[in-house]
Amino acid sequence: MIQNVAQNAAGLRARAESQAATLPPLLARAEHLAGAVLLGDHGRRRAGMGDDFWQYRPAQVGDSRRMIDHRRSAMGDQQFVREREWQIAQSVMVWCDQGASMRFASTDALPTKADRARTLTLAAAILLIRAGERVGLTGTRLPPRRGNDQILRLADMLSQDQDIEYEPPEHRAMLPNAAALFVSDFMGDISGVQTALTKAADRGVRGTLLHVLDPSEEAFPFRGRTIFESVGGTVRHETLKANDLKDRYLQRLAERKAELQSLCALTGWQYGLHHTDSSAQAGLLWLYQALNGGVRV
Repeated sequence: MIQNVAQNAAGLRARAESQAATLPPLLARAEHLAGAVLLGDHGRRRAGMGDDFWQYRPAQVGDSRRMIDHRRSAMGDQQFVREREWQIAQSVMVWCDQGASMRFASTDALPTKADRARTLTLAAAILLIRAGERVGLTGTRLPPRRGNDQILRLADMLSQDQDIEYEPPEHRAMLPNAAALFVSDFMGDISGVQTALTKAADRGVRGTLLHVLDPSEEAFPFRGRTIFESVGGTVRHETLKANDLKDRYLQRLAERKAELQSLCALTGWQYGLHHTDSSAQAGLLWLYQALNGGVRV
């Protein structure tokens, strides 16, 4: 009997270690970071499925059969879900830039912008899901859901790189009156951000825009002969006097920040700035508080 118990325990431990070894490194970092943040009091005092009716919407992948409103669906060929106000308000749509520009780090001692952005995004999603929110990606690839399986899906999708140099925000399939999170260096064409936030605002979506930069992108410490080349290799510029470009570059960066802040103010979003040499824990705490304030409770 004792031998069987020991064998079972050893087998369970081996299976657990095997499963843990397959988890993406991103998930491990995000779990560790999320665990360091104290949630405090969170969650709505909802009455459950008796809350006020909000709207019918077409059924999506991931909706259970019990959510289907058969009376409304019987009026046509499409199935509809009767969605309550609290169900919509607890959906958080996430977009994290996976373009090539995000894979930059000025030194080996710093994480890339992509690594920090993904870690903060996933850690925030973990905190939100464990607090009862539904989290998904903007677009149609991953609708908002709860549960550990959703965390694994998010970790997998956020770990994928895109070949495009500057990825524009994805703004399709934004649920009305949901909350949202956009994380990027926002170095690309700002028109994509303008379109995304304007469409979000039209649907009653309020959220948080987190601007992630490497410290060298703020300081521009380059002098003399310098070759500037984008991570994706699509942009290259050589100069003999890099310091002559500093004032113009810093002015353009200040203008971009001002544009983003103005856009957020116009659409009811919150703007945050995070540097990769700053504490990830401080970044997550600010981000979670911003999202918690943005979610309608």
